[in-house]
Amino acid sequence: MPLSPLEHDRRYGELDQVIRAYTGQPADDTPEAPGEALTAYLRHTWHTRPWALAVAERQLREYAENPPGRLRLRLGEFYAIPDVGIPEGEVQEWLFTLADHLRRSIEQGEVPPPAPPATHWEWHARFPELGQFLGGWFSQDMPDEFADHDAAVTDYRTGTDPRVVARLVGELHELLALDLDETGYALALGELGMEIAPPAPYTPSGWLTYAADRLAQPIAEYGPPVP
Repeated sequence: MPLSPLEHDRRYGELDQVIRAYTGQPADDTPEAPGEALTAYLRHTWHTRPWALAVAERQLREYAENPPGRLRLRLGEFYAIPDVGIPEGEVQEWLFTLADHLRRSIEQGEVPPPAPPATHWEWHARFPELGQFLGGWFSQDMPDEFADHDAAVTDYRTGTDPRVVARLVGELHELLALDLDETGYALALGELGMEIAPPAPYTPSGWLTYAADRLAQPIAEYGPPVP
């Protein structure tokens, strides 16, 4: 039978995070240097969950050393490595290369310096609630669901737990603190799921600033009418 969620996470949870970092990215790692996808994983994980790096190294190495045999394949009790553009016969060596880079990073303290996200995975790992907000409320269907951008912001704000809204405001300010140019902010909006342009006359950064201000305002609570 397929793996239960608990067993999957115990054996492959962090390996899965590493592989997801390759979404839309080439698996171009070499024994001498990690590729952009693994560098993005290292950068984000070092600064958020450094303990997870050792878990990833162990899970990658164990999977490479003990690939699923015929019985596990037949029962479905294994983690299926997605197609990353590497010939099937070279995947095992690639996994060992990733594990070696992780071990070297841990043992030698090689930490990628802070930088704006460089991959689709890193954008969403760093700004998870912003990805939910932009992808959920500003898809290409937004004009059919809301009168305008303000109506979509209001719908999110009134229907979301205030603590989650506060988290989103923090992510908006963190994104603005990256001090990108307008092309960079337009790229960020696209990577995070926004499929329509900001309303005129706002630039991408201007609309992000406006949205952060709107979301930070407390919602007025009205009591019963005074007789």
